Amino acid sequence: MPVACRLPGALFAAQVDRDKDIRPGFRALFGLDVCDLRWGEALTHIASQVRARAGQTVLSFLNAHNVNLMLANPDYRAVLTRQLVFPDGFGLDIASKVLLGSRFPANLNGTDFVPALLTFVAEPLRVGLVGARGEVLDRAVAGFRRHAPWHTFIGVADGYFDKENCAGVLADIGQGQFDILIVAMGTPLQEMWVDRHIRPEHATLVITAGALLDFAAGSVSRAPELWRRAKLEWLHRLKLEPGRLWRRYVIGIPRFFLHIASARLFRRPA
Repeated sequence: MPVACRLPGALFAAQVDRDKDIRPGFRALFGLDVCDLRWGEALTHIASQVRARAGQTVLSFLNAHNVNLMLANPDYRAVLTRQLVFPDGFGLDIASKVLLGSRFPANLNGTDFVPALLTFVAEPLRVGLVGARGEVLDRAVAGFRRHAPWHTFIGVADGYFDKENCAGVLADIGQGQFDILIVAMGTPLQEMWVDRHIRPEHATLVITAGALLDFAAGSVSRAPELWRRAKLEWLHRLKLEPGRLWRRYVIGIPRFFLHIASARLFRRPA
């Protein structure tokens, strides 16, 4: 049946079998397996993992900035190999085109994918949120409740707790009996913290989601639709937060293209 998912600034509609599990294919980029799925396939696969309520799936997103970080940090790369990784952004498309011959079939960025997933899953779920500042977390919870009111959203903790001595936060997560746990503390901290501390008894699906709570709370605006279509959302974010993001984009983008050129020139594993 048609399933409409309201995305920020766009309407996504897919003809999919909601009860069918779709096994993802992968593309190897920079030594990491990245999922090769279309929108409907990605939603169906992740929804099936939630409905199974067995084991645990940890979903992360890889963009150009994350590639730069993982190539400089072997521990972060090792963590990502243990998680399910979706492609995020135009940079991954360019890398895939240059190194593998074709772009990814979909840009499965977390800012769009998570709201779409919450719309896609019709049965009520318990969703826990960890990250951001306290007031931002509260507004994000309210925003998600408006977006998908049939789910239960609970703000467990802001992102400023002691990441080493976090038994209290872990106990609160465990008591929440969550189907989905969204952790938004910035990369690579969020992926590495989840890998070290979060277990199947905490949640069936764990999503590391970067700035998602800021967007859900309305603290950070999305780029206008035309900017997103032109693949320039990064420029909008740089305009909004130049002091925090200038290194990521002004230095990071050229560095990312150097990684692509190096992999192509020296025939290193894509």
